[in-house]
Formats: sequence, structure tokens, C-alpha cells
Amino acid sequence: MFTLFTDTDTDITPKIAAEYGYKLISMPFSVDGKTVYPYADSDEFDTHAFYDSLRAGALPTTSAIGESQYEQYFEPEFSAGKDILYVHFSRAMTATFEAMDRAVARLREKYPERKFYAVDTMGITICSMNICLEIGDMYKAGKTPEEIVGWAEKEVLHYGTYFIADDLKFFRRSGRVSGLKATMGDLMGVRPLIYMNSEGKMVNFGSVRGRRKALQQLVDILEQKGENAEEHRVIIGNTDAPELVAEIKKMITDRFGDRYRIIEAVTNPTAGSHCGPNGVGLCFRVGSR
Repeated sequence: MFTLFTDTDTDITPKIAAEYGYKLISMPFSVDGKTVYPYADSDEFDTHAFYDSLRAGALPTTSAIGESQYEQYFEPEFSAGKDILYVHFSRAMTATFEAMDRAVARLREKYPERKFYAVDTMGITICSMNICLEIGDMYKAGKTPEEIVGWAEKEVLHYGTYFIADDLKFFRRSGRVSGLKATMGDLMGVRPLIYMNSEGKMVNFGSVRGRRKALQQLVDILEQKGENAEEHRVIIGNTDAPELVAEIKKMITDRFGDRYRIIEAVTNPTAGSHCGPNGVGLCFRVGSR
């Protein structure tokens, strides 16, 4: 027997976690001196209020969780005789997994018969979510950890994520995106295009002037880079921008009809602290990142 874990940076909510059998690790953010652990005390989180606070000038920061917190999540499973498979956001974006490695090493000494498996999604938000949902399907179908890890080794880099940001001050402050020009986004109407690369990092690959042209560019990328995308999920993610979701969804259905299985997701607040409000993106299966 094994227990499936993921974290809130994958955009998996408690409702989705319950549907697919995940236990959820909360990744924190801090604002105005207060540290918040999404979904730690409630199955609900007011994402609209959070993004409104960013629009009003709040600039949250994020931090890693410590070794003891990982132990609190994992030890009950080991002590109950269960192995663990943790599907997580990109190692390349954080130092938190160094703390996790140390915690797991100590627990493995205490429970030498137990196994710990990890799947690095090489992404965050909807990129990780898409992979989590695929693995959730496999878990519900009774696949073993070894089968799931084997699938991930082949498939993780076949999930491409492309999105547009509205205000680069959040990305600039965090330094999470490479290749951003200092003035990009300061000019009215210019929206940078960002993607998750094969190293699990966010990279700027251009810019488009005007909202509609930016959305059209995302739909063009879906058409150009999608590979067997209709056999999987196309996820539209957004940072509290429902009008953009509706617009790009219409663009997709106008061009492709009902070819794609589209689902929608709101970006979790920890990742949203770096992205800022009013952004939108797509994740779908590609030939390669």
C-alpha cells in the first residue's frame, strides 16, 4: 500500500485531492508579516480576495517549509506501514526539497522497510496539475508506484505550459523568470509570453502587444505544439481573470470545436505571489518542451 501526496503549488485543491486520493502539503506565503498556509485549516480559500489584495498593492513573499513539517506529513504514513509517492512542483524553482530530502532520509533510517517515491513535474501550477491528474487516474486504476514513476520518467516533459503575465513587478521581485527585459511590460499593452522549459524553470520567450493578440498567440501555440493533446486534458489556468478564461476558451472552441477536453483552474496563491493578478495560460500535451 502507498499514499499519494502532492502540494498546493500544483493547483490541486482539497476537493480535487479527495477525488483522486491525494494528501495535500500546504506551501506558505507571507503578506503584511503574516504567514498563510493555504487549505491548512479549511477546504476553501478566497482566491479573489487574495488577488484583489495584490491589485491594491500587496507584495507577498514565499518561503520553504522545514524538515520537521515534512516529517509531520510523512511519518504517519510510514508508521502505518504505507509507502509514499509524492508528486511535486519543480525542484529547480525552490530549495524546499533539500529540507524534504533530509527529512525523508531520517525517516527511512527509522522505517527502513518503507519506500519513498517522488515525481518532479518540472513545472508549477497547471503544468503540475495536469501531471497530477494523469497520475491520479493511474492511482485510481490501481497502478503501482513503480508503474507511475516509469510513466512520469517518459511523460513529464511532454506537458507544455505557456502563459501571459499582466504586471512584471511580481516576477522581477522574485527573480523566478529568466530572460525578462527590464522594460518589458512597462509599456502599455505589452504582455510577455512565458513557458516552463525542460529544466523546470520559467523562461520568457517573447512579448505581444494587446490582450487579444496575446490570447491568440496562446491558441496558435496549442495548434502548433500540441501532440495527442485531444487525448488528454487542456487546462486553462488564470490568476483571477475569468474574463480572459472565457475569451480564450471561446477562441479554442471556435477554432477546434469540441476536440479538446478543457478544464479550468485558478492559480494557487503561493505561485500567484510571483505571477500577479490578471494572467492566463494553457497546459497541454506537446511533443517536447
